[in-house]
Amino acid sequence: MERLYAPWRREYHVKKQTGCVFCDIANTPEKDEENQVFYRDEICFFVMNRFPYNPGHFMIIPLRHVSNYEDLNEKEVCHIAKMAQTGCKILKDFGAHGINMGWNLGFDAGAGIPDHIHLQMVPRFKRDTNLMTTVFDTRVYSADFDKIYEEIKSIAGKYLK
Repeated sequence: MERLYAPWRREYHVKKQTGCVFCDIANTPEKDEENQVFYRDEICFFVMNRFPYNPGHFMIIPLRHVSNYEDLNEKEVCHIAKMAQTGCKILKDFGAHGINMGWNLGFDAGAGIPDHIHLQMVPRFKRDTNLMTTVFDTRVYSADFDKIYEEIKSIAGKYLK
């Protein structure tokens, strides 16, 4: 069995969460810097993923607590789709060679937080799958995620006012 030491993930496993983590973030704009929210408006917010698949991975999340995509109203669907286009521009400026984006709808579809839907925006880079990933089934990130947040936030400022 392979083991990878990642002490920062302990917080995720032991933190006693009361209520919805995304609603907590949505309802505390004064903590945007701490929560690494780099954009918000009356419908959604952009937040860095605390447990990213790749450096630069962020999510677009509706402010309204909603579990099912089909329960989003038309204004939310259209607005978030438009924001996803902007998210692609941000990630391309960040240096992404490709982008995976999608909704994991429900726990069985892979949603870590299934009760509040969120659109994943994952940058992909040439050679981001390498020997460690393919042979040892281990990802190595040579990135300071706080610096990544600052860079993404700076780039987002070009597109989001």
